[in-house]
Amino acid sequence: MSDALKYSLADFFYNDSKNVLDPPSDFEEWMSDPSVRVGFSFYEQKLLAAPRSSTEILSNVDGKKRRVINLMSYNYLGLSTHPEVIEAAIEGLRKYGLGASGAPLLSGTYDLHVEFARQLAAFKGKEDCILYSSGLGGNVGAIQGILRKGDVFIMDEKCHKSLVDGCTLSGAKMLFFNHNNMQNLDDLLAKNKGKRILVAVEGVYSMDGDLVKLPEVVEVCERYPNTAIYIDEAHSTLMFGKNGKGVAEHFNLEDKVGISFGTLSKSFGGVGGFICSNAPIIRYLKGYSSPFHFSCAPSPVVIAGLIKALEVATRDSSLRDKLWENTKYFKERLDGMHLDLGGTESQVIPIIIGASGEMLYSMAASMQTRGLFLQPVDFPAVPAEARRFRISMSAQLTKAEMDEALNIIEDVVARGMREAGLLKT
Repeated sequence: MSDALKYSLADFFYNDSKNVLDPPSDFEEWMSDPSVRVGFSFYEQKLLAAPRSSTEILSNVDGKKRRVINLMSYNYLGLSTHPEVIEAAIEGLRKYGLGASGAPLLSGTYDLHVEFARQLAAFKGKEDCILYSSGLGGNVGAIQGILRKGDVFIMDEKCHKSLVDGCTLSGAKMLFFNHNNMQNLDDLLAKNKGKRILVAVEGVYSMDGDLVKLPEVVEVCERYPNTAIYIDEAHSTLMFGKNGKGVAEHFNLEDKVGISFGTLSKSFGGVGGFICSNAPIIRYLKGYSSPFHFSCAPSPVVIAGLIKALEVATRDSSLRDKLWENTKYFKERLDGMHLDLGGTESQVIPIIIGASGEMLYSMAASMQTRGLFLQPVDFPAVPAEARRFRISMSAQLTKAEMDEALNIIEDVVARGMREAGLLKT
């Protein structure tokens, strides 16, 4: 295919082939192009060890096993590999076996599920909590379970796609406001005044690392009756706020948020999702949220580890203090390279390189062969003119690991962008 790199997955969404089991013919042609195959080789690379700050991968770049500094893991606080968490999971395995082996409403609810949900509700300052087997399932299930045709769902344009999918299933009217733009949000609320409205935002926006302007969101929403706020704290729970409750606590606005969503696969170090809210709506969700009552309950092994993870993360502030110490150190040195870090305010740090996909993948390959695991993020996941690398900082990172990673970024990314005339100094 000529000019294959001008295309992306966004160009092949609609399928006009005669058989639904056949992808578009031009998609197959595009995927077989050598330059496209090189790009896709970066994805689904095999990790051969735990998601620590230094780990081992089987590289798709050259087929070699390689020890790498890991700037890609959502294991922000290191809880996935914390000795106490691992030991708790082992004990859970011995007592309960591998899986729940049943849907929550019939045979999959264990005492661990009930206890962990109770602890999460208390932690978030809400009346009750519902657990899901995945974070995506939690977002989809909450929106699909609560909203109905005739309702209005208004979300920040940079919210996660799981919220879009949930609204699509619900049949509610779906609208987007410009990112963190309160005038646009107010305009949409005014146009739909009198209807049941749910406004969704993220605590930390996952591709840019900036925070929701929650005080302003609350101020705007309170002008309109029957408008509730839903906050996705996937990348902020256990890290923001005096007690690690999230961005809502950071702004001292927990009581203004009707529904708080969190994942268990990021700072918690496990897998799953949860919704905390008032007790009646949690009871309602248990009857109408398909990902809850038509999926197997979360593994009791994982829940046993997560109970301990919550205890470890909240017994003091040491883990999040270390995370923010590392984040500050890393950001300051990236700033010194004059790289474009967007508007990040969190442990999620983008390095925006611009429109060149070829440069993005060339840099990714160079960094990986030098021992840095930092994956390319391409369009349509981000705007075509803002292709990037996205760093996930961790409390596990040592100064030596950070310095080595920074040296590689300086040599590969900063120098490459300077030579291309893309970096102001």
